[in-house]
Amino acid sequence: MIALVDYKAGNLTSVKKALATIGAEVLVPEAPEQIADASGVIVPGVGHFGATRALDAPWIEAILGRIGEGRPLLGICLGMQWLFEGSDEAPDLPGLGLLSGRCYRLGTTVRLKPDTTEAHGDTHGPGSVRLHAARGPIVKVPHVGWNSLDIQRSEASILEGVPQGAQVYFTHSYVAPVTGEAAAVTEHGEPFAAVVQRGYIAGVQFHPEKSGDVGLRILRNFVELAG
Repeated sequence: MIALVDYKAGNLTSVKKALATIGAEVLVPEAPEQIADASGVIVPGVGHFGATRALDAPWIEAILGRIGEGRPLLGICLGMQWLFEGSDEAPDLPGLGLLSGRCYRLGTTVRLKPDTTEAHGDTHGPGSVRLHAARGPIVKVPHVGWNSLDIQRSEASILEGVPQGAQVYFTHSYVAPVTGEAAAVTEHGEPFAAVVQRGYIAGVQFHPEKSGDVGLRILRNFVELAG
């Protein structure tokens, strides 16, 4: 049984239909204690990071409890961003904090040339600078449509059977940083984490329920991980 968490952040019905297509048994819990017997938990979501405020202490305790028992967690789009420490979209609101780093607005990071000595912005990792919000993004935002996956870690179970360069469907404005947990990266003006996985914790920035056979394969991989 896969618990599909409904915190009123959209796309629940389409994810539920996709899971039904691959034969998964799905529960949409009305209270945190109802996920106690779930073999895996999916947190979907679209829209503003502030929507994750609905995932309050009882939900967090229940989800962390399942992870502690070795049951996998998958975050989709906004749900993936929630796995990180937080987001610039709602600076006062912490994320779940299972993955290191903060999410930020796409198109506000500029890669610097090796001989660049100064820039007008905030540093964001080696060889890059974050533009101030007032300067606006340097690429079209939101990022909507099909884009490819550059698989970084072929051993990541969430990507088993997914070919290099596979096309998936995105719609988002904020992204997670590329860290050691990034299993696949996508480029839209800059590289960002498209798939993350650390043990039983996984996330996808795109919408697998809208990504055809590739998306269904990723959902199937998660269901298999859940046993």
